[in-house]
Amino acid sequence: MRQLPEIIHLSTRHGRHSELCSAVQLLGSELENPRIGSAGIVPALIDSLLLYILRAWIEEQPPTEARGWAAALSDSAVVPALAAVHEDPAAPWTVESLAGRAGLSRAAFARRFTALVGEPPMAYLTRWRMTTAARLLRESDAPLTTVAARSGYGSEYAFAKAFKREYGQAPGGYRRDVRAV
Repeated sequence: MRQLPEIIHLSTRHGRHSELCSAVQLLGSELENPRIGSAGIVPALIDSLLLYILRAWIEEQPPTEARGWAAALSDSAVVPALAAVHEDPAAPWTVESLAGRAGLSRAAFARRFTALVGEPPMAYLTRWRMTTAARLLRESDAPLTTVAARSGYGSEYAFAKAFKREYGQAPGGYRRDVRAV
């Protein structure tokens, strides 16, 4: 999110971004006329709307101006590696195994990934694992050992140490705090 501009301007020309227009219409309809299920539908539509906005913005970026995520998500070598990490954060990923997904040498992949994503592959993997863990702690009652395993950590101790480094508190305390709000 830090790599996004403060304001995203999208063209409103007729026929542009039809999915985005449909999502806006659906959201408007749910907000104007709430019915059974609206409480669940509105947050899902807002999430979808954000993704449609990001997709439209990325697709409008001239290839020469694309930076950060806009460039990474249009790069044929980096996208398979990002997809693999997002699909299975607990896998024992290495720069070499991600480079294999990208079809590049380790060094070439690491340089390209870092230039496009803004951080090295293993730093990104750690951050994604912590994001995954935080989501699991917020949204599930899974024991910490399960959260650790699903986030790619072999021990609860290693997981707790990494989590505290990222979020400034132990996983159990984080879970209690976010649920108290």
